[in-house]
Amino acid sequence: MLTFRSIVSKIVPQWVSEGAGVRLRRSIATRTLDYLDPFLLFDHFGSDNPDDYLAGFPMHPHRGIETVTYMLAGEVRHGDSLGNQGTIHAGDVQWMTAGGGIMHEEMPGSVDGRMEGFQLWVNLPASDKMMTPRYREFTSEQIPLVERPNGAKIWVIAGEVDGVCGPVTEVLADPTYLDVELQPGCEEQFAAPADHTAFVYLFEGSGQVAGEEIRESPALLVLGEGDVLEVQALDESMRFLLVMGRPLHEPIARYGPFVMNTQEEIHQALRDLRNGTFVR
Repeated sequence: MLTFRSIVSKIVPQWVSEGAGVRLRRSIATRTLDYLDPFLLFDHFGSDNPDDYLAGFPMHPHRGIETVTYMLAGEVRHGDSLGNQGTIHAGDVQWMTAGGGIMHEEMPGSVDGRMEGFQLWVNLPASDKMMTPRYREFTSEQIPLVERPNGAKIWVIAGEVDGVCGPVTEVLADPTYLDVELQPGCEEQFAAPADHTAFVYLFEGSGQVAGEEIRESPALLVLGEGDVLEVQALDESMRFLLVMGRPLHEPIARYGPFVMNTQEEIHQALRDLRNGTFVR
């Protein structure tokens, strides 16, 4: 018998300043929600004021995680210690595996006065914390759009919907990452693997999520156990991200851009950074 997921926690994003002075909304990695295994951080960035983001994120290190950047508007220029350079635009995705160590920079900019997107940090299991770093970009043309008869639009970044698979594969957390737009009155159900952590990030409009009416956005909704999620737009359209992943059930030690399993591993990362042996 199928069981429907319910909401176990509602998180109001908090305004924080990161990088060289980028103002953004944070939902995971706060005092309210520190960690949602395997997800370490979730940020929603964007503003009509360039002063809120143009300083960007100059060159900085990461170890032990994967970062996922998904753009709605504007652009982000990327450069890293592997020699990768590129710019992602609206609808594009950047999936970077820091592994054993990478240095990179992310510099946002507007297009037609707009800049908006999301960044998610996904934990790596202990066995792969020190894996070889890699960087991948996926353009909006590579992100399949599933359109259902009721008008629902589902951009499949990772995972599978109606037999359509997203381009992001070979990720150890086996994630699902969907961008969903529902018109007023539209109701949808989504398969949600019972052993996966899941959350909904409602960033436009309002509606009913997992049996509860949510009138204020943005909001991050942590889902409980079950294998089906039910969502319905009521009197206005709604747009949200549905993110799921297999939890690791491992200890974490976190220090800024480093996420390892022990404090000694964090100390080693700092020693490597000081000694010039961080990037291998």
